[in-house]
Amino acid sequence: MATGHRLLLENARQVVLVCARGERFLTGPALRNLAVLEGASLVVGSDGLIKAIGPADVIQKQFSGETFEERIDCSGKCVLPGLVDAHTHPVWAGERVHEFAMKLAGATYMDIHQAGGGINFTVEHTRQASEEELFCSFRQRLQCMVRAGTTLVECKSGYGLNLETELKMLRVIERARRELPLDLSATYCGAHSVPKGKTVIEATDDIINNHLPRLRELSRNGDLHIDNIDVFCEKGVFDLDATRRILEGGKKMGLHINFHGDELHPMKAAELGAELGAQAISHLEEVSDEGIAAMAAAKCSAVLLPTTAYMLRLKQPRARKMLEEGAIVALGSDFNPNAYCFSMPMVMHLACVNMRMSMPEALAAATINAAYALGKSRTHGSLEVGKQGDVVIINASRWEHLIYQFGGHHELIDYVIAKGKVIYKK
Repeated sequence: MATGHRLLLENARQVVLVCARGERFLTGPALRNLAVLEGASLVVGSDGLIKAIGPADVIQKQFSGETFEERIDCSGKCVLPGLVDAHTHPVWAGERVHEFAMKLAGATYMDIHQAGGGINFTVEHTRQASEEELFCSFRQRLQCMVRAGTTLVECKSGYGLNLETELKMLRVIERARRELPLDLSATYCGAHSVPKGKTVIEATDDIINNHLPRLRELSRNGDLHIDNIDVFCEKGVFDLDATRRILEGGKKMGLHINFHGDELHPMKAAELGAELGAQAISHLEEVSDEGIAAMAAAKCSAVLLPTTAYMLRLKQPRARKMLEEGAIVALGSDFNPNAYCFSMPMVMHLACVNMRMSMPEALAAATINAAYALGKSRTHGSLEVGKQGDVVIINASRWEHLIYQFGGHHELIDYVIAKGKVIYKK
């Protein structure tokens, strides 16, 4: 039984709290002034939760007689909350490096999809892969994310498209959730594409009549823990009506609605999500003004994916319009075989340059707002007393270096900490 405290971070040049008053998300003017302490220390208890944050001398006095499992001198360094990646597809076999060349030569996402590539290519390989193979590659990818500062990651199924393979993917996510030190939010995304040989209606009926009842049963037995339900709502994939039926089915099971919408064509997905009480909608490159207003009113998070727009040469999501309307803007890497990026610092940089977000807006979008998109902002996404001790320590005099140094996170990040335990050290 551990006594005393788990961790003391001493004398940091800056500690970026992000929030200081228990906010569940940040919008509007609050994004301009993130809570930052200069010359501060932080204590994590043996339960993995933050016990104290404050001026270094005050913390030193308060904990002078206490024991710590680990002390880290953060002089000249900055301490930030662990980053939250709000959208990834990290369990699959069958990489698509050959398709990148096709895209560079001018093929669109849908050209490749209709030629049997894209999701279909990965589905074939994922169906053939063993559970152990999928787990090993997944674990490796999560380790890459951790080294880039991510401590909470949303993980989707969706490369099975039949019940057997979707369950195989969800079991892989469940195993990682139990065995690995970072936190995962598990998403069932069986409606990622319409399987070959099925119509949209047949695929939708299969999900509602077969997939969801089986997931409910496995969840009740404690075999699987699923947090969110996702549908790729898109022209030529799942239309608005099919999307509504599947999302309502998931909501009845108690899952958060968190789906792909308005990416390649305007589909009124944002309006649908707001109406259904969605926790989050991703992509939104083609969202309407009405959709943005509806999401802001419904406190439905917009998960923007700057890597996707960049790699597919799509128009960028209208982050500025969303921020001006008071929408909750979050960020994700969209890590998948079509957008191969593990790094939230690079995602934040792209958000600033291509979507015209400020650095404080981008950091909030990759911490508290991304945690909110996953329904986890009461425990994650900021450094506040009572929250989980998930921390990134960077070797720089100002926190902004994490965004400013494009692709420089490997050199910058000295430590990544989850629940007060070091899970990566440079």
